[in-house]
Amino acid sequence: MQIGTVISTEDSPSTSQFMFVLDKDKDTAKKGQFVQLTTKEGELFGYINELVRANRYFERAESVAEYEKASSMNKNFPTSEWDYLIGEVKILGTLNDEKFLRTYSPPAPGAKVSIADDQILKKFLGFKDDGLNIGKIQHHELETRIDMTRLFQKHLAILAMSGAGKSHLASVLIEELLDRKKEDGRIAVVIVDIHGEYVGFKLDDKYGIKTNLIEGNDINFPVRKVSPEMIEEWLPNLSVPQRELLRHSMHNLKKTEGVYGLKEIVENINESDVARDEVKRTLKRALAELKRYRFLSVNKESPNINDIKPGELLILDFSSIDSLRKKQILVSFIARRLFKLRKKEKIPPFLFLIEEAHNFAREKAEAHEAISRSIIETIAREGRKFGASLCLVSQRPVNLSTTALSQCSTHIILRVTNPNDLDHIQMSAEGIDARVAKSITSLKVGEAIFVGEAVNYPIFVNVRQRKSTKRERGLPLHEQARAFEETRKKKEEQVEAFL
Repeated sequence: MQIGTVISTEDSPSTSQFMFVLDKDKDTAKKGQFVQLTTKEGELFGYINELVRANRYFERAESVAEYEKASSMNKNFPTSEWDYLIGEVKILGTLNDEKFLRTYSPPAPGAKVSIADDQILKKFLGFKDDGLNIGKIQHHELETRIDMTRLFQKHLAILAMSGAGKSHLASVLIEELLDRKKEDGRIAVVIVDIHGEYVGFKLDDKYGIKTNLIEGNDINFPVRKVSPEMIEEWLPNLSVPQRELLRHSMHNLKKTEGVYGLKEIVENINESDVARDEVKRTLKRALAELKRYRFLSVNKESPNINDIKPGELLILDFSSIDSLRKKQILVSFIARRLFKLRKKEKIPPFLFLIEEAHNFAREKAEAHEAISRSIIETIAREGRKFGASLCLVSQRPVNLSTTALSQCSTHIILRVTNPNDLDHIQMSAEGIDARVAKSITSLKVGEAIFVGEAVNYPIFVNVRQRKSTKRERGLPLHEQARAFEETRKKKEEQVEAFL
């Protein structure tokens, strides 16, 4: 649809921008809309960076003030005839013979500007027909169908303040992955669910059959699948003699017993003659901490990482776990297990989605507070070679490991208002220009900015509604308050009746 005409100003048209005046009956253009026009090089594309309304009658303030003293200018002059809208367009590139090229010559004044054609815009932005449908581009009716490989292979970060819609967006992505057909390529999805925000998938009529939900306190792993190096990572304060004793004992048990637990390790430490009693006591105290967490067993294994399947979802519900240290240890073990099995091609390509990722890969933290950071950074650096993908979801990107965040080649940004977080996002995400940076603080719930590898240019997206059941751990605040008072009232009535 034609909406206006290119005009000549002191600075434009140029190879980077141009101005156009909108037709009188087509002044419904929106800031952020994509437009196109025909040039000698091909179809030129850009987006409306700003809109300015002008009127010749109202240019001189003193004249307007004088006329308005007597009566309204609208009554005395045909002001509406001279009201016009000017659009400033940032040029993105040119389509020529199915190829998108840099623009080498400016458009001509007088050229006609149109709203971008959806089919050409789809190619221009890099969308695929079999891509993940996240929603629609703002001010367009074009579905945002993102190529799965471009979105996940080099990792994804979802960044926003609390309540901006991170979990909703993540749920939409999961729906799209679970809905994919075998011939389109399916991956397994593993979620570290901190607050029980994804349990609705297990209860959903459509997705429940594809979902395996494991409560945090039910997670168990056999000690035989844990290496001494893993335990040393979980207990970073062990001294060199303690590490040597631990390795010696676990090596002996593996040779002689095959199947053993923490109890057998402690017994072997007691019987060992390679270390002093003081070293033994300190090591046993450290192992007692792991025993209190109750996730290491002799034979029990839940979940069995070997059993994850393409097109299915594994939810690790950590909402029942209070200890951050235990959460970090579990994430460390599960991430290492996933990565090891994937490198051996014993499990399908997977997406490992970590909620509140800043708690598991902190930028500035001592070793005992960053147990899972090392493996997360390793997958971030090397995972794309093996089909091991990360999705880091965080409301405090300033606290998130710079190494991990910089390896996420695509960022989906929802509303962020903290200045420190904004600065950190701009430094770590490529493709954020001044327009995008200014818009981050004003995004509404359900609006998102996509920048990076997954799209050819930054885009603003209205995220679609969920198809799955939305159920979370815990009740809404007003229901919790009401239930508390009702319960207390019943107890008081029972006491009165008893007395």
